[in-house]
Amino acid sequence: MDNLSWDDLRVLLAVHRGGSLLQAGRQLNLSTSTTGRRIAALEAALGTTLVLRSQVGTTLTAEALRLIQVVEGFAHELQALGRDASPVIRTLRISVPNGMAAPLSGPLIALLRDRPHLDIELVGENRMADVAKREADIAVRLVRSTSNVLVEKSLGTFRFALFASADYARRRLPDRRLHRETAADHLFIGLGAQWKHLPHERWMASLGARRYAFTSSAIEAIVEATQQGMGLAALLEADPRHKDLVRIETETAGPSQPLYLVYHRDLRRSPDLRAAVAAIESSLRAAGGLRKAG
Repeated sequence: MDNLSWDDLRVLLAVHRGGSLLQAGRQLNLSTSTTGRRIAALEAALGTTLVLRSQVGTTLTAEALRLIQVVEGFAHELQALGRDASPVIRTLRISVPNGMAAPLSGPLIALLRDRPHLDIELVGENRMADVAKREADIAVRLVRSTSNVLVEKSLGTFRFALFASADYARRRLPDRRLHRETAADHLFIGLGAQWKHLPHERWMASLGARRYAFTSSAIEAIVEATQQGMGLAALLEADPRHKDLVRIETETAGPSQPLYLVYHRDLRRSPDLRAAVAAIESSLRAAGGLRKAG
């Protein structure tokens, strides 16, 4: 391990991202032969094969993929140090729940017009980015942070309600009310199994939901399926994306979902970060339905 070269590790990372020695060389401004020699040197230092070559491209071995996880983490740390050394953030990485990326893109694009020096990378994902390890500079989360290196801000809470398409309500729920004793006769739409612990998913189960005709990790897909009359879904009370849907009354009120914004403490004095935080907060409040904390 003492013989490992960071330059060679960067080549392995480029092969992983580019999918071939040719693309890796282009990323690093190296010839394909030089790229191959760097990989060979890395394999010799580790005493194992990392890259399998064939006519259709390259494949990384299991050993290489384990090494990539370490290298990517180190690369993130180096990038973070570079940003910290500069008085101005050049690239701001923002991680948000999948359904929030599209609504937040407009306000963040407007922010860029006033800050031509700034680049923004907006990632909509269902995993929780590790802001403490600088996988993102800002993150909007559904759960509180436990790290003392992060600044956390409570944005407020959203309220959920049950919705259906007008056609589904006309055919199956003419009184626009779901009754517990007949809930099992209805189709439901929701998140995948890994998200059934969220308050609104547990609430649908408590209402009597049994069969989920459609599940997805993307809120846009859930809204689309509801609009297409596939069943009932727990959605935010006030969201312009489902203004054409019909609200269904339930025996128990929908739950509230708290929303938090976090960023790394080291960046708290950055004007760019503060501007992005303000844009995110004002955009979410303008969308409606976000109740102030406390």
